[in-house]
Amino acid sequence: MAGELLDTHVLIRWLGDPARLSKEQTRILAEMERRNQPVQISAMTLIELEQMFRAGALRLPVDPVKVLRLIELPGRFHVLPITVAIAHEFGSLFPVLRDPADTAIAATARVHGLRLMTSDDRIIKANVVSTIE
Repeated sequence: MAGELLDTHVLIRWLGDPARLSKEQTRILAEMERRNQPVQISAMTLIELEQMFRAGALRLPVDPVKVLRLIELPGRFHVLPITVAIAHEFGSLFPVLRDPADTAIAATARVHGLRLMTSDDRIIKANVVSTIE
């Protein structure tokens, strides 16, 4: 199994409304949990989550602060930092994706050779990164 990176919306669905995940996303996440593999997310996801919480754009059955604390639990998540290589990749992807958060997350997946678990049609149709829809 290749490595996977969750985008922000898939992470939110997984933590708050898992019935909205695709069968393939559900299968892969269950397998990762069974193997005790940490879920990988981009550091940009933390920023996007905070922005969405503050804007009132999320309706989760879980307190937003608890979501961020869950991410900090050892072994469950691995947050990949924004690096120089990711910033460089961002520059080549931004003209295609045009959304800073989506671009940073896709760049993170590309630099680390990960498949991006997403439901974002723009990312999927751009075909700039391997996706799990």
